[in-house]
Amino acid sequence: MSASSLTKILYAEDEPDIQSIAQMALEMMGGYTLKVCNNGQEALEAAEAFAPDLILLDVMMPSMDGPTALQEMRAIPALANVPVIFMTAKVQNQEVEGYKAMGAIDVIAKPFDPMTLSETIQTLWERAVG
Repeated sequence: MSASSLTKILYAEDEPDIQSIAQMALEMMGGYTLKVCNNGQEALEAAEAFAPDLILLDVMMPSMDGPTALQEMRAIPALANVPVIFMTAKVQNQEVEGYKAMGAIDVIAKPFDPMTLSETIQTLWERAVG
């Protein structure tokens, strides 16, 4: 994996308001290219063709949740090493540790601050890719 630059983010979130706020924060303030999906299944179907630098997954979504989507993506060679960050309101220490044990590089708590979201994601990504 090259530590070039973070430009493309695959983002799965089922809540329209949260999706819109995050999309604005990441595209307008962060300058990222986003592929927005409404659930884990859509993200899984779009991921390989989009070839993201980072995958941002909500934990609880209909049809396929974030942890299941992550597990399925890890079985696809092109996605096996793409860093993943979960976004969730469930951020107790043992929950966060569980998400990291699944392979996430970190967890962003909801509600998040749209003013610092892109900066937070950039920092986590840089830490992950070294």
